[in-house]
Amino acid sequence: MTVTPREYDLVLYGATGFVGKLTAEYLATAAGDARIALAGRSTDRLRAIRDGLGEPARSWGLLAADAASPSTLNEMATRAQVVVTTVGPYTRYGLPLVAACAAAGTDYADLTGEPPFMRDSIDTYHKQAADTGARIVHACGFDSVPSDLTVYALYRAARHDGAGELGDTDFVVRSLRGGLSGGTIASLLEVLDAASGDPDVRRQLNDPYTLSTDRAAEPELGRQPDLPWRRGRQIAPELSGLWTGGFMMAPANTRIVRRSNALMGWPYGRGFRYTESMSLGSSPLAPLASAVLSGVGNATMGLGGRYFRLLPRQLVERVVPKPGTGPSAAARDRGFYRIETYTTTTTGARYVARMEQRGDPGYKATSVLLGECGLALALDRDKLSDLRGVLTPAAAMGDALLARFPAAGVSLQVDRLGG
Repeated sequence: MTVTPREYDLVLYGATGFVGKLTAEYLATAAGDARIALAGRSTDRLRAIRDGLGEPARSWGLLAADAASPSTLNEMATRAQVVVTTVGPYTRYGLPLVAACAAAGTDYADLTGEPPFMRDSIDTYHKQAADTGARIVHACGFDSVPSDLTVYALYRAARHDGAGELGDTDFVVRSLRGGLSGGTIASLLEVLDAASGDPDVRRQLNDPYTLSTDRAAEPELGRQPDLPWRRGRQIAPELSGLWTGGFMMAPANTRIVRRSNALMGWPYGRGFRYTESMSLGSSPLAPLASAVLSGVGNATMGLGGRYFRLLPRQLVERVVPKPGTGPSAAARDRGFYRIETYTTTTTGARYVARMEQRGDPGYKATSVLLGECGLALALDRDKLSDLRGVLTPAAAMGDALLARFPAAGVSLQVDRLGG
């Protein structure tokens, strides 16, 4: 393991991109005396970003680094305790930086929602990162911190109460204003593109345990649909009268949560079943909206995974948000999300974890979550788990993030409902 002090506590790679700039702005308010550097292809553009951040960022370093030049990534990794990256799609640009950090024993955090990329990262670099002491932590934004940390908080509460292991556990987006970022859309397109040309990728996307540490050790619990269509009361009595539909990021989020369980030695339980949905309300049109949303989502992942390459790429890119773009500051400030995750334990106890955050989920809220993940890895090392390798937010730094959330404006509360 690396013990040599590094020049920087945290390097933000991709700081000139839209979410990268938002993350830099957040770090300028939250990083205190941490030694920060901004990295990207153009030091002139990085300097302009730094100069706009004011006094807190005046001493920050500037590093030239480019995914097309592995030597620059290697140099960046050797100078940092932690590298935080917003440069995606990660299937296209991510592995060289994972390689550099795994080799240098440098911790790493990203925003990926791309299961094939994460699987490649695990297969290629998990052992090396574990050997060098690096924590390679994927999915550190709105995808998949609320999913991963609400389940982790439920586990902690049930363990504290001696209430048994987690059984059926359901994440529900109760309300949300904002949308998926251009980078998230680009990642989804990369996944569909890869799946349409590679049967093995399609198989991965159909396997609920595709990110597991040991696929053969996972239980066979029957079908765990990524995009279910259900009445709220099928999830919890508190949701009676509501309808829910599939949540489009569930194919990535659910696999992150299941990997967390496996990485930590299955503390949630071998019978842990996990799904994600979004509330569609209780109006007369809600059942139709639920069916349509889940149907379209399943068709997108199913048929899209087979035939996406038949669509003209230029046409697709013309109608979706582009990476590096985003809503106005006013629109980002108006955004928010509210999550409720319900579980029933093996003793019959019922709990709910409620997580809320202001800010557009795909942009402002994500930049806060990514910034806090980077700072937890850099500054809270006594609160991190002993695990090394390719990890998840909960497995790497669950306790540290729960401690950091209140000061960051992130509310996460667990209540026992009965049993």
